[in-house]
Amino acid sequence: MAPNSPVARTSLIALFIGLLGVVASVQAEERYAALVVDVNSGRALFERHADARRHPASLTKMMTLYMVFEALERGRLSPKQALPVSARAAGQPPTKLGLKKGETITVEHAILALVTRSANDVATVVAEALGGTEWQFAQLMTRRAHDLGMRDTQFRNASGLHNREQVTTAWDMYRLARALQIHYPSYYRYFSTQRFQYRTASYRNHNKLLLDYQGTDGIKTGYIRASGFNLAASVRRGNHHLIGIVFGGRSSRTRNDHMKTILDQSFARLREEPAAPQVMMASFSRPRVTAPVGGQQLGQGSRDRPGGWTVQVGAFRERGTAERQLQQAALSLPGLLGRGKALVETLERDTGRLYRARFQGFDEAEARTACAQLMQFRIDCVPVQLR
Repeated sequence: MAPNSPVARTSLIALFIGLLGVVASVQAEERYAALVVDVNSGRALFERHADARRHPASLTKMMTLYMVFEALERGRLSPKQALPVSARAAGQPPTKLGLKKGETITVEHAILALVTRSANDVATVVAEALGGTEWQFAQLMTRRAHDLGMRDTQFRNASGLHNREQVTTAWDMYRLARALQIHYPSYYRYFSTQRFQYRTASYRNHNKLLLDYQGTDGIKTGYIRASGFNLAASVRRGNHHLIGIVFGGRSSRTRNDHMKTILDQSFARLREEPAAPQVMMASFSRPRVTAPVGGQQLGQGSRDRPGGWTVQVGAFRERGTAERQLQQAALSLPGLLGRGKALVETLERDTGRLYRARFQGFDEAEARTACAQLMQFRIDCVPVQLR
């Protein structure tokens, strides 16, 4: 067969197309990850590459919003407060609101713009308001993410625009979704907003599962070329509550379809299993209780009972860090830890004060089982016998 014959050219073209398909398939697999967690038990019902690092894209804005909600609770921001728009914020690439330098946007409008429009210019406005610069804000985001147990996550901006060092995992995004729901339930409702009216424009929420998948209450979509199409979804049906994470969809439609498929499979699996007792997670929603130095009770689980063993999940120099570690452990293992008391104990040492994060009220087998399971979530844990 002559090299330049029509048959040879056709064969080369077919080979080239085949190679492109192989490359595309490899790239898709490198971006793909998925996870579905039964929130009531903390158990993974579906899991693919869930610990592999992926680019979050606009799922990043979940962390940006966590920081906004935290600032609102602490009084650093108020819903009607006007935030200034800098030249850098106005110059961010789409998707955006089209804000101009010198304009302002209220905090509440900023929240809605991030949830529905996934506006990159608004993400920078928020970052500069809370961090001074977006880089400094990203450092604060990363620090708070690590406090929440998101140890494989690094943020470099507030929007999710591509940065090769901005990475996360499906498990970390699950932890963030749960932290938003438990720490800020009154603000989490924004994630169910279906439409946002701003000035003369109306924006639909990018999360179409809110409209066509029963029980969906949030949470966020994302896309950049390096990540593919991403989605975090929270769905409640009856006594069941699932959170699903998908990275690397080839299109928004295939991503949504895949999410629905793995959620359907997970709900079916739960229906086939014996009903599990419901865990009262409200006890870990940061009650305001004061106590003398030596211990602070954060919340009480579903029953108060004797037990000579404690589950210790860390000792820290800041009380707030110890509290967040308790909350993250409770998020990861609600069924077992919900039976005990969550405590921050103060320990005075020559080198300074330490705050020990502990769950109290277990027997030895329960304490060791809890630690073994928490270690799977990459949460340090030591079973301690009380004397």
